[in-house]
Amino acid sequence: MRMEEERPIFLQLADQLEDGILSGAYPEDGQVPSITEFSVAWKINPATALKGINRLVEDGLLYKKRGVGMFVSPGARETLRQRRRERFFEEYIRRAVSEARRLELTDGEILAMMKRGLSDVD
Repeated sequence: MRMEEERPIFLQLADQLEDGILSGAYPEDGQVPSITEFSVAWKINPATALKGINRLVEDGLLYKKRGVGMFVSPGARETLRQRRRERFFEEYIRRAVSEARRLELTDGEILAMMKRGLSDVD
């Protein structure tokens, strides 16, 4: 896994785990790799790996089974989908509409551009 220098490693690890939950690589009630496995795979301090995983525990996305390990919480995938959809709106859509207004684009022009973008991706 490639690390970004500008973001803390524990946040990158948490994001990778979230991506795995969203993709189904880590299904609900399924076990995730251990702190040791993450620290070895990422070549990081176990305390850093723990910090990333604890972030997801605090968010209710993972739960601990004492003596067994960490597991994906029921409903975690849908919770993440909703959070990321809202973040997508705030970070991309709201900013795009704001820029479109500065450019004095009409609603029709904005929608036409979105449709064009959708067809370019397919």
